[in-house]
Amino acid sequence: MSTTGANADPLAALGSLPGVAESVESVRKSVDRVYGHRVMRRRSNEITSEAALRGARGSAALSGADWALEEVRRRSDFGVDDEARVVGAALRLTAEAGQLLSIWRQSPLRVLARLHLVAAATGEDEVGRPRQAGESVDEPLIELPLPTAAEVSGRLEGLSELIIAGSSAPALVTAAVVQGELLALRPFVSHNGLVARAAARIVLVGSGLDPKSVCPAEVGHAELGRAAYLAALDGYVSGTPEGMGAWIAHCGSAIELGARESTAVCEALQRGAA
Repeated sequence: MSTTGANADPLAALGSLPGVAESVESVRKSVDRVYGHRVMRRRSNEITSEAALRGARGSAALSGADWALEEVRRRSDFGVDDEARVVGAALRLTAEAGQLLSIWRQSPLRVLARLHLVAAATGEDEVGRPRQAGESVDEPLIELPLPTAAEVSGRLEGLSELIIAGSSAPALVTAAVVQGELLALRPFVSHNGLVARAAARIVLVGSGLDPKSVCPAEVGHAELGRAAYLAALDGYVSGTPEGMGAWIAHCGSAIELGARESTAVCEALQRGAA
């Protein structure tokens, strides 16, 4: 997205796009239902842990490793093949994201670099920094044109300035823009999808919309399907009001589905069946 122009708060301006206000309100109601559940008052740590596991599974599925939840739950070796490494990276990012909340508003680029370092889990030179000219990107499920390293640098700086400056935009809007921008840019040589979704999670938690991280949007994105995810992302990349509004609404639907998932977990715990 463009971060220049007369509007001092371009993120807030996105809140007036068609359908966005309705999506923001619907998301808020869904999140409130989870937080108002009686189980949340007594066993919120269990809900958070389960949401983290399910969110990691959903994010990995969007990156090509669509494992059953119980397979993710029981496995301990995540280095044996490409899919296992993706799942392992998603789990590590879910655990790491909660440790970076205090840094995000002061230094989002530092957080993004850390997320990539955690996801890649290697000591190679290109890990933990934006890609440079001539470096390729391993992100086969996203087939959008790849911005140049110079464009990546400029747009990342613009995104960082927006986050540091703060915005009156709803958390849904900010999280959708952060995720969409990172998916469009693919600033790292690998794991961009996982990093983008982890960054969006940080926004949702840090904003206070979902402070206990019990509404995993990744679950909803996976449920809506990769094809719908990529189609909505095309709308974001188009830069049109309709396209960007549709992307934000899609991200809102994903949060609502994540909230529904955790509500179901609450109900299961209440019945003693979980």
